[in-house]
Amino acid sequence: MRILILGATGAIGILLIRRALKDLESCEIVLYVRSVEKIPDDLKTNPSITVIQGQLSDQQALAKALDGVDVVLSTLGPNVKKGPFHPPNTPLANAYLSVIDIMYQKGIKRLICLGTASIKDPADKFSLAFSILVNGVAIGARTAYNDVVAIGENVRTHGGNLEWTIVRVPLLTNQESEEVIAGYVGDGETNAWLSRTGRHD
Repeated sequence: MRILILGATGAIGILLIRRALKDLESCEIVLYVRSVEKIPDDLKTNPSITVIQGQLSDQQALAKALDGVDVVLSTLGPNVKKGPFHPPNTPLANAYLSVIDIMYQKGIKRLICLGTASIKDPADKFSLAFSILVNGVAIGARTAYNDVVAIGENVRTHGGNLEWTIVRVPLLTNQESEEVIAGYVGDGETNAWLSRTGRHD
């Protein structure tokens, strides 16, 4: 299996690479990154990993990264620390349009991407904790919020013929836990926080 990971230099991206190497035997991993120097040396020299440098706006480099890929895993998302200063033109959501177009061209069907509770689901119910969290982001980091919401819309509409999954996460902590919680907002199971090494599905 050949996997492309987008957003590979972030904290979640690095964890995802290491988990994929641990759990998926004989997989080939392609990392499409802007800043190669942010990848730990042990990953850059791993024989199962190929690093391709490029911008999300570079269609040619992105298409090269997608050659022969079976699955696209993406942790792309706004930088929390730069939330209020995130660009207003939904750059990440626009990048997903390019990724999806190239996936169609190359016959790649599977897309798994990171999202947040700002992306609504029909199965969600009211949760005060999540409502405070989402509204806080919408007020304090509006452009980042808009980009995340647009990511969800683009994956669901433009990627409608793909086999896609949006993994929505709440506030992420640095606690040492690999607990996996699968559910919906307000279902009594999911919480407004989760360890980075675990996940909400």
